[in-house]
Amino acid sequence: MTSLSTHVLDTAHGCPAEGVSLQLLSDTGALLFAGTTNADGRCPGIPPIEPGRYRISFAVAAYYRARGTMLADPPFLDIVTVDFGVADEGHYHVPLLVSPYGYSTYRGS
Repeated sequence: MTSLSTHVLDTAHGCPAEGVSLQLLSDTGALLFAGTTNADGRCPGIPPIEPGRYRISFAVAAYYRARGTMLADPPFLDIVTVDFGVADEGHYHVPLLVSPYGYSTYRGS
C-alpha cells in the first residue's frame, strides 16, 4: 500500500490554507476520501492507496471567499484538480501552492 498526503499553502497571504475542502477520487471517479485542511494546511486521514491513477480536487474559490477575498464571478480558479499517477508503493505527497489566479504542484516527500 502507498501512503498519500497533501499540504495546501496560500501564496497570496503567505500562510497555510486552513479550511480548503478536498476530494480524492479514483480513476473511475469513485470518491475515496473527502476532507478539509487543518490549521497547518494539511488534511490528515487520507487512506492508503494502490498504484494507479487518481485525482485530488481542491475547492479554492470557496476557501478564498471564506477569507473575504473578492473574486470575479465566475472566479478564475474555482476547483483546482490535480490528476496524478502512483507507480509504486511508498509515500506520495501532493502539495498545492495556490492564489486566486494561479497554482503549482509537484511530487513532494
